[in-house]
Amino acid sequence: MADSNALELAYGTGPIVKAVLFTLIGLSVLSWSVIFSKWLGFRRVHRSTALFLNSFWNGKSLDTIYAESKALSESPVSNVFRSGYKEFQKVAQKGQEKKVSNEILAGRGMENVERALRKAAITESLRLESRLGWLATIASNSPYIGLFGTVWGIMNAFQGIGQGGPATLQNVAPGISEALIATAVALATAIPASVFYNINLQKLKSFRVEMDNFSSDFSNILRRGYLE
Repeated sequence: MADSNALELAYGTGPIVKAVLFTLIGLSVLSWSVIFSKWLGFRRVHRSTALFLNSFWNGKSLDTIYAESKALSESPVSNVFRSGYKEFQKVAQKGQEKKVSNEILAGRGMENVERALRKAAITESLRLESRLGWLATIASNSPYIGLFGTVWGIMNAFQGIGQGGPATLQNVAPGISEALIATAVALATAIPASVFYNINLQKLKSFRVEMDNFSSDFSNILRRGYLE
């Protein structure tokens, strides 16, 4: 019954408020599409990262890990590893050609490797952040869009009262109810977008920590390998 009344109120609003409601419904659909796509995407990222880290710390050779990591491209840690390892191979090859000592190679060469790791981590962070901005925009702007529809509807309600008839609650309430439907739809749009934006933001931070920790560990492994 409440849903039916809400639909009747929305159907009975003026053209401006209807446009506001359609805009909010469109934003809500966009918001939920982003929410579900990020949920599925982050699940795949978490699973791929777990598989890669298990392979990496399982004592296999770097060449084997590099070959296996190509099938785990959805993992940001895997992509960071491949970028760092490719740079490491270039540095090691150049050191052999120029017969550079291990100490010099560990210093100058590792700077290039660490730079490649940082660059890859930034690229992966941007990839993971994609479309999250939509949730922040919807969460912050939907209430204002709904408020505009509410104010416009209330203006029309009072304008109708001013044209004639007593200003009783029975005459005012229907117009105000129609106007407030825009605020209700705006809150229904903004709240999920805000909640899931913050949830995804926390997940993104954990992925960044994983990349930073792995980059540090991988650099230490390569340094020890250079100096041995």
